[in-house]
Amino acid sequence: MNSFINWFMSTIGQHISAEWSVFIVSMFPLVEERGGLIVARLLNIPLWKALIFCVAGNILPIPFILLLLKKLLHFMADHHMGKFVEWLEAKAAKNKPKIDKYGFWGLMLFVGIPLPGTGAWTGSLVASVFDMDLKKASISILLGVFLAAVIMSLVSYGVIGSFLH
Repeated sequence: MNSFINWFMSTIGQHISAEWSVFIVSMFPLVEERGGLIVARLLNIPLWKALIFCVAGNILPIPFILLLLKKLLHFMADHHMGKFVEWLEAKAAKNKPKIDKYGFWGLMLFVGIPLPGTGAWTGSLVASVFDMDLKKASISILLGVFLAAVIMSLVSYGVIGSFLH
């Protein structure tokens, strides 16, 4: 994540405002809101403003993933990208037992607990691949994004923030 953030800030981030940098970083898979809040803290953006841009950036891709991912995967499999599709579906399948066991709350915790490989993108991937109810999955993922925002705010503006000042 650090190398991505460094690359982004030294290239694209130099040409747009700090807030838009945070918004865009929060949209990227794997980096998501977690990286956005770290960037916001490094750029000295106030927490309230950082949360608005990070949450908005992290939420924006979710409906597209939930609504279009299955179609995209079928298209990719039909156009010589079957290995990638298999890898992606295996990643989702690996996380399915955790989410099945706890359902709605399991998906929310999966998205909200900031661990490597978790987050809104992976949660949306799992929900889409396994045909979870769209409304329940959306609400669960949204709550997970809010939970991640709280946890990462404490880390980025609390623990890390104490080292920056």
